[in-house]
Amino acid sequence: MLREIVRMLPSAVTVQDEQGEFVLVNDAAAAQFNTAPDSFLAHSESSDFLKQALSHRRVTALNLIESGRTAVFEERVNSELDKRVFLTTHRPVTIGERTLLLSTASDVSRQKQIEEELFRRAYYDELTDLPTRRVIEKHVGDLIAEDTACPEGGYGHFALAFLDIDNFKHINDYYGHSTGDGLLLQFAKRIGLELRPTDMLSRISGDEFLLLLNPIQSQQEVADYLERLVQRLRAPFFIEDSEVFATASIGVSLYPEHGRTYDILHQNADIAMYQVKNDTKGAAVFFNAGMESEALARMATEQALRLAILDKRFCCAFQPKVDIRTKEIQGIEALVRLRDDKGVIQAPGAFINLAVELGLIDELTHLVLAEIMKSIDLIDEAFGPGATISINVAAKQAGNAEFMRSFARALEDTGCPTRFMVEVTEDAFVAKTHFQDDILPMLRMIGVGVSIDDFGVGYSSLSALADITADEIKIDRSFITDIHKRPRSQGILRAIESLSEALGMKVIAEGVETFEELAYLQAATKIRYAQGYYFSKPIFLEELQPQPQSNSDVRMALDTRPSDSARPAYSRAGGRGY
Repeated sequence: MLREIVRMLPSAVTVQDEQGEFVLVNDAAAAQFNTAPDSFLAHSESSDFLKQALSHRRVTALNLIESGRTAVFEERVNSELDKRVFLTTHRPVTIGERTLLLSTASDVSRQKQIEEELFRRAYYDELTDLPTRRVIEKHVGDLIAEDTACPEGGYGHFALAFLDIDNFKHINDYYGHSTGDGLLLQFAKRIGLELRPTDMLSRISGDEFLLLLNPIQSQQEVADYLERLVQRLRAPFFIEDSEVFATASIGVSLYPEHGRTYDILHQNADIAMYQVKNDTKGAAVFFNAGMESEALARMATEQALRLAILDKRFCCAFQPKVDIRTKEIQGIEALVRLRDDKGVIQAPGAFINLAVELGLIDELTHLVLAEIMKSIDLIDEAFGPGATISINVAAKQAGNAEFMRSFARALEDTGCPTRFMVEVTEDAFVAKTHFQDDILPMLRMIGVGVSIDDFGVGYSSLSALADITADEIKIDRSFITDIHKRPRSQGILRAIESLSEALGMKVIAEGVETFEELAYLQAATKIRYAQGYYFSKPIFLEELQPQPQSNSDVRMALDTRPSDSARPAYSRAGGRGY
């Protein structure tokens, strides 16, 4: 009975003698090696796989019996049939006058599969199969620790490069997330083409990669490699029948010149990468000390912006949209301004792009609407109760259904939603953000108008314009500047004007600064409306004449503007009329 119980135990059991020969093998142990118990005794007739396994077991038995110690091993059985993992315990025992090795094994293959899957999820990116941030962080930390412990014979110099795909959010919105994932995969493959076994590439977040080049001989060696990489990344990517052009901005820090810890090296490479983003994009630069001071200034601006939003230190200026035939004010555009802690007004170029980048623009847009409604009576007195009020919405916001629903509710709650015009750039229409199909009807339902801002400098084409449903189109000032001297711009202006007229959209010329520009618009086009410093700079409510009684009073105030030579140059910092 005991022999049968041992034979049928679910755990593998073997017993070996002092020479390593098997004296007992149960069925589970034989199954571990895909053979029958008798095969453990008939070595000459065994397969090569079994012979090798038994030879290894005999060596193990002799060593453990001699030392008298217990050992636990993880055994991997890779036969022609399958691959399994066993956790085996070997224990020398004395029975009578004989010393034997008692071994038991359990199949942990499934457990190991789960552990390996959890390991990959924790340490390898699911999409690209690249190591994650914690892997490269530990590897760099180990390199630094070994170099520090052995300064004369350590690893020496290496480079850490921070790569960020340019305009990845727009690519995702325009082509869809499937194409975005395909782009990430192809990016990873191109970056890894020339890597050595000692280098490492890691995907550390959505569109950000970290590249370790180890070892390096000189900065020039790294510069030459990165130049080849930049050129390689500029070639088009072919993804799902689409030809996608994308580049990466790359910042590089060197060890030990730019830092002696992973955190400092990573931070400095990040700072250098943002320098590229702010300048040219699609290039690689090395960190230098001057970049650090710029980064600190940017952090100070970010902190000030967050505090300003918390303290509601924003105000609005208003720039009229004028009928150039009658000089009647048809509407106004609300332009957000920031008062710093000293009361100085900051132009939007200093904070709007940062607000978009930090995800603060949604709250800022709601603050603008609140500021308008708080002063609506004074606005009506100054510009007339019939003047439309335009509010700028960034393209990123326009494609965000959750934000647009909340903003539409806020406009409806004003009690006068039909007075408002939402200004968005044309890329909000052409990107795959469902603005035109889903969000535009929501605005139409409550009577809010839609204006295409800065038309002509984004992703516009006349065919795209034909598919857009909007109330007005604002031609970017780059087409209006010196329009009377530029025949090519005149032809483009006529084409946009004609198509807009056919589609029933009002056309507004932005950035009119001189009498010559106005005279051309009046004489050579059918454009009725314009906006710019020729008519008025952005006006704070406190700057208006006290208690104007009518729209004509405001026109009289505007007509007292300084001469062209004394008037300040028109500026739209940041590229948008926020």
